[in-house]
Amino acid sequence: MKGYVFPGQGAQFVGMGKDLYDNSELAKELFEKANDILGFRITDIMFSGTDEELKQTKVTQPAIFLHSVILAKTLGEDFKPEMVAGHSLGEISALVANETLTFEDGLKLVSKRAMAMQKACEIEPSTMAAILNLEDEVVENVCAEIDGVVVAANYNCPGQLVISGSVPAIDEACERLLEAGAKRALKLPVGGAFHSPLMEPAREELAAAIEATTFSNPICPVYQNVTASAVTSPEEIKANLIAQLTAPVKWTQTMKQMIADGCSSVVEVGPGRVLQGLFKKVDRSFPTESAALQMAE
Repeated sequence: MKGYVFPGQGAQFVGMGKDLYDNSELAKELFEKANDILGFRITDIMFSGTDEELKQTKVTQPAIFLHSVILAKTLGEDFKPEMVAGHSLGEISALVANETLTFEDGLKLVSKRAMAMQKACEIEPSTMAAILNLEDEVVENVCAEIDGVVVAANYNCPGQLVISGSVPAIDEACERLLEAGAKRALKLPVGGAFHSPLMEPAREELAAAIEATTFSNPICPVYQNVTASAVTSPEEIKANLIAQLTAPVKWTQTMKQMIADGCSSVVEVGPGRVLQGLFKKVDRSFPTESAALQMAE
């Protein structure tokens, strides 16, 4: 059984999607529709902007979503997902891929999500840090002992857990985790504490938009970040998507569950190869491929 996985923030690069735009009429049409929906030419920034322009959350999230979803649509008959999952933002791409959401509704939600997260980031100085080579449980316990907001946010793969919270709490956690034996504690170049309680204002704002959006019956299960299990009920999908902004991304658990449920290989749909690398950390021999490379052949 083949799984399709969709990347989140951090996978972007200048030039992303230009080959699709130039070589596919369908892709060109969808990119132009996206420019109209967003009210600015995101394609100009994606194809020939600067790294700084592309790094703005309000640009990054829709850009990655568009690259992933349009790439999936250009695969045509080859695209027959039996299970899908997406890392953080990528979950909305996955929900368009399995037909829970329309392209237009998915893009509008991603844009709202980005704006809401940007606003939440401006309320309190906050950040994230990657903790390497330490047991998840040790990281969780250290975070729990610290005054202030700091929580486990992204369970990326065995030995890589990202924490999220206020700047002072993250600084203290990094010191303590290095003392506890972490190989590294790297602060990430992000604008805020994603997947932590500090995203509550964004969660409330996005919840209203999600409630107002139609969620259809999917053509295959989605493995959601909040549960790390297969979900097919539109109501459940909706509730999990709302919870996602303040809850951790259980990606390690998702990968293991997909494999346990019969996933024999995954195709990463979108920019970069981050998710393929994470699957290899779970099982070095697990077959992975990139949809972007399939298109180039």
